[in-house]
Amino acid sequence: MLACAHLEISVTSEDTPVNDGFDPEPGESPRTLPGLLAAQARRTPDAPALWWQGHARTYGQLQTRVEALARVLAGRGMPGERVGVLAWNCPEFVELIYAVPLAAQVLVPLNARLAPAEWLYQLQRAGVRTLIGDEALLTKLRGHPDLPPGLELVALGTAFASWCSAGLQGELPTLAAGDPVWILFTSGSTGRPKGAVLSHLSFLAGLESAALGRPVLAGDRYYYPFPLFHVAAHNVLLQHRHGAAVVLARSFDAGDTLRACRDLGVTTMSLAPTMIAMLLEHPDFSPQDLASVRSIGYGAAAMPQTLLRRLLDETGVGLCQSYGMTELAGSISFLTPEDHARAAAGEGELLRSVGRPLPTARVRIVADDGSDCPPGLAGEVLVQAKQCMLGYWQQPDDTETTLAGGWLHTGDIGRLDEAGYLYLVDRKKDMIISGGENVASREVEEVVRQHPAVRDCAVIGLPHARWGEVVAAVIQLAGEASDSELSDYCRQHLAGYKTPRRWMRVPALPLNASGKVDKPGLRARFTDDTDYP
Repeated sequence: MLACAHLEISVTSEDTPVNDGFDPEPGESPRTLPGLLAAQARRTPDAPALWWQGHARTYGQLQTRVEALARVLAGRGMPGERVGVLAWNCPEFVELIYAVPLAAQVLVPLNARLAPAEWLYQLQRAGVRTLIGDEALLTKLRGHPDLPPGLELVALGTAFASWCSAGLQGELPTLAAGDPVWILFTSGSTGRPKGAVLSHLSFLAGLESAALGRPVLAGDRYYYPFPLFHVAAHNVLLQHRHGAAVVLARSFDAGDTLRACRDLGVTTMSLAPTMIAMLLEHPDFSPQDLASVRSIGYGAAAMPQTLLRRLLDETGVGLCQSYGMTELAGSISFLTPEDHARAAAGEGELLRSVGRPLPTARVRIVADDGSDCPPGLAGEVLVQAKQCMLGYWQQPDDTETTLAGGWLHTGDIGRLDEAGYLYLVDRKKDMIISGGENVASREVEEVVRQHPAVRDCAVIGLPHARWGEVVAAVIQLAGEASDSELSDYCRQHLAGYKTPRRWMRVPALPLNASGKVDKPGLRARFTDDTDYP
């Protein structure tokens, strides 16, 4: 199997080499991501696999393109090499998701919303040699003084087609289920993003969990408006695993979503609660627009009870919430449509839950001393499941800490009730979730502190009606600096959604009994101040 730098990967029965990652034996489940697509192309070659801008691509057509691209990649690079992708949603992105692992290489999706400095850090960290992406995004990197020497930038479109046709056709290597297929960078408490390494097995096990929480029918048409560079892209693989069609959107737009539902008969979707609200508030909205929609899945933020009641009162749509993370290649706990119906009928407390863990995962709630917490008491959420990541790329210490004792330490604080429902109480990693994007407060703090007028700072998340939370900086100044000056400085080093939207000045940062900044106290102090956009 492939070597994954600084990771110990044990060989198990799942690591038996698979015949080029293609078709499993009849009746067997696919054991690799490319095998998932190939098996479906064999069964239903003429069924639609991907809708894009009103046009359908069948499973047979998608498989043909993926295999051709994989041979190009195999001819240009060795097994285990990292291939980056920096693009907004498009069919070529989906092809790369399958073709890169078919060539026994590792995909490194980059968040298109980040700043160039953040992209360059991840490219260098992962050792990416080829970066394929949108020309407008790649332009931000061309000529950058920190661009790694030897990094090849390939723009999608004509340049990408020429790059493919000029490459040598290589032989497709044999794959194993334990091979790494993605390095997906995720923010954490250490500030700098860490590259979670996901294998074929991680993804396929995650799909097994997802199918239990959100069953897929072969005739489904699934609308996906989230970025493919998120772990949420596992939902695209889930549809293909069961022969459904994916209606891919470049990004979310309420009007476009309603038109897709009307014109294409969308049956399932993934949306954030804010997106659902935008649909219902759109001037063209009619409950009939969602007549074909069986269910909407959401995550990252809780569902307001008023929004739930309105949706259920006006439509027949079922709601399903999930809890997971990048390191889990998806979700391990689901709040089902039946749970949401109970919440609307008066059991509103359920909406604070993320549902019940699935039988595919073991969940423990652990106190600081390592003992298991009884129902009702909060502790850190630990998970043990096949869908767990292999580890963090080239960060053995962080890997050992996070996977200590064979359990994934999520960093989330939660509790289980007597009925087995999981409630998240706080985020141990002090993560801010703004518009569905994770923001590590320490990463922002490190940038803010570099400004010459800032003596010290604490970054917190404050509630926001549309975005869930916004990034706010509580600063102790050593000189004069306006809000706009501070924002402009941060924007040079951070993505827009990570740049603080509020700047609160204090003479000194409050400390708790252990000498740490009292962030809960700061959140309580400034939460009621809502004079920001």
